[in-house]
Amino acid sequence: MDGIGHDAIQLRQYLLPGFLAAWIFFGLTPYELPSQFERVIHALILTLVIQLGVFFERWLLDALGRPWTLSVSDEPSRIIASAAAAVVIGVLFAFCANHDLFHGLARWVRITQETSHPSEWFSAFYSNTTYVVLQLKDERRLYGWPREWPADSKKGQFLLENASWLDPDGQEKPMTGVSSVLIRANDVEWVEFMKEVPEAEK
Repeated sequence: MDGIGHDAIQLRQYLLPGFLAAWIFFGLTPYELPSQFERVIHALILTLVIQLGVFFERWLLDALGRPWTLSVSDEPSRIIASAAAAVVIGVLFAFCANHDLFHGLARWVRITQETSHPSEWFSAFYSNTTYVVLQLKDERRLYGWPREWPADSKKGQFLLENASWLDPDGQEKPMTGVSSVLIRANDVEWVEFMKEVPEAEK
């Protein structure tokens, strides 16, 4: 039993850098946290990438003649090297996902038509940098600049700046004295993206 407990501790220590990288990734992207089982799978995959990163760090130290006293051959240094690689990989993967780099390259070589974004809803806002009109379920229409928007169409909020109500003829009725408006995504029926960005400051 002691051997099983020791193996379990070693396994957790081995996966910790992967969990750290996954925690950074999900903290810096609009993706929802997956189930516990999927988190373990992500940690396993990221641990493999991190181990490759540690191997590269060791190769780099060897190539430079080890000018630093830090060596990835002993246990404390290996932990530090793994943690550093986890942070770098977590931030790098988050950057690539937020800017659609991986899937953008895959689309360029015609492997897929998917994006790195969590939903078509989020992708539409990311690719359309313009003023929007929110058609509310009570048939009112709200015009403004989307400073923030939800990743999911059924939950979260819109933060609109320079907001105005639109009358049935499309004429604006500015909200005087209001800097921004928070609208629940669940209250929105659909979204219209404007063709031209007004001269007003974003």
